[in-house]
Amino acid sequence: MNLRKLLVRNLAPYRKILGLVVVLQMVQTFAGLTLPSLNADLINDGVLIGDNGFIRRTGVVMLGFTVLQIVFAVAAVYFGARVAMGFGRDVRRDLFGRVNAFSTREVGQFGAPSLITRITNDVQQVQMLVVMTATMMITAPLTMAFGIILATREDVGLSWVLLVSMPAVAIVLGSVVRRMVPAFDLMQVRIDRVNGVLREQITGVRVVRAFVREPEEAERFAGANDELTATSLRAGRLMAALFPTIMFTINAASVAVLWIGADRIGTGETQIGSVVAYLSYLVQILMAVAMSTFMLSQVPRASVAAGRIMKVLETDTSVTPPTDPVTDVTERSTLEFRDVGFNYPGAERPVLSDLSFRVGLGETTGIIGSTGSGKTTLMNLVPRLFDATTGSVLVDGVDVRDLDPALLARTVAYAPQRPYLFSGTVASNLRFGRPDASDEELWAALDVAQAAGFVQAMPDGLESEISQGGTNVSGGQRQRLTIARALVVQPEIYVFDDSFSALDVATAARLNSALRPHTADAAVLVVAQRVSTIADADQILVLEDGVLVGRGTHSELVAGCPTYAEIVESQLGEGAAA
Repeated sequence: MNLRKLLVRNLAPYRKILGLVVVLQMVQTFAGLTLPSLNADLINDGVLIGDNGFIRRTGVVMLGFTVLQIVFAVAAVYFGARVAMGFGRDVRRDLFGRVNAFSTREVGQFGAPSLITRITNDVQQVQMLVVMTATMMITAPLTMAFGIILATREDVGLSWVLLVSMPAVAIVLGSVVRRMVPAFDLMQVRIDRVNGVLREQITGVRVVRAFVREPEEAERFAGANDELTATSLRAGRLMAALFPTIMFTINAASVAVLWIGADRIGTGETQIGSVVAYLSYLVQILMAVAMSTFMLSQVPRASVAAGRIMKVLETDTSVTPPTDPVTDVTERSTLEFRDVGFNYPGAERPVLSDLSFRVGLGETTGIIGSTGSGKTTLMNLVPRLFDATTGSVLVDGVDVRDLDPALLARTVAYAPQRPYLFSGTVASNLRFGRPDASDEELWAALDVAQAAGFVQAMPDGLESEISQGGTNVSGGQRQRLTIARALVVQPEIYVFDDSFSALDVATAARLNSALRPHTADAAVLVVAQRVSTIADADQILVLEDGVLVGRGTHSELVAGCPTYAEIVESQLGEGAAA
């Protein structure tokens, strides 16, 4: 069902080309099936009686049909391949667009390795089925149907060979294929596993080396790789048994035709040319049966892949775009949480509960709390990486669920907890949120983010190469470039999710001082682990288990919030909290 739905959905734009492929395949099949009959006539009416003129005339006709078959076969394969490649391109495009629309919840539900496998390997499996259908599956039933008719016309007495050999090929190959399908299904799971382990090890290579876990990680990868290898070998051995089985059956049937045909020639019941033609038809028919059986073996594997693809395509994001988006707002630089709560599906308790606060123009609000208190989840609600399950998050007086996504992106700049840079240059990364930013604006943002110095020291300055994930710069440099990227947008609201954690105290202090005048006309929301980062904020919110347990300035919270006082004491000493 999923396979049919995916094919109907994505092959519809190629209906005309598919129709042309069917016509081309019909013509080339007809031309190929005509050759054995012409060859029989050439032998019976030309070779046996020595009519050289008939041999030449028939040879020219056979050459014409051969050229016709080649030309139409090449054209059919060309257009069939175009359809298959276009189909694969379209499915990958749809999957990529769907994944890009997913919230963090859906991405976590599928897992990054599985999504990569679905976009690459699974699409390739269905694409291969389309290629094989366009190039082989159309010709196979035509060859079987017309081949049986033409073979019977040549010699009815040999037809029992077909009646025995065709079911024999189908049964023998079917038994092999039936054992192959579970192996192919398991291969997809094994590929997911290898991708998952490999992704973890590449992403966490520094941790692996820091703890000298290379032997253990190598063993873990070897285990996943060996499982995939064993499954692939099992499928490969079964695949290797297919064609020898096919050839054995075809050769056995050919021997039967020659044996019986020789007796019929001796008794005058048939002619040599007819036996030769029948033998040609037999080989073509049995090959068509074998190809059909092999094609059918690909259907379950493609069906599994199609099911995995359709599961992604049919999964709706929990962050749905507004049907009537608001494109004009009356307020400016305000962020408000009204009775906001958030709960993951199936979780026993909410991550956030009844949060209400407001950040106004020119104000800075700091958020602090222990690990797991819900700080990052709260920050993710502002740019709509998640949607609140209860309550509302308002940007410039409008619920973010009603705000035009493009306007929200221009209004809110987000610096995530885990800084991530894309492959390209320093400039291309900084312009990620605002492509039209000038070089002067980039340098100004770098200066505020305390990143201008090391960028100037790079060989090509703004045009210096950045590797995927920013792995060719340090953690602190990566974090400062991420902050600069947010500053380049020049938004009304800044959201810094623990974006200063990799900076030393002195650099963080300079950055905070530089930020103050730069964000004077904006609302700023900052999550921090260090008290010193948010001590000068206009208000500080203290979270504990998703609940707001303290609100006020640094001095007010030290005096009136035990949770905050405990954090201050643990970081700055007993005298600071007194």
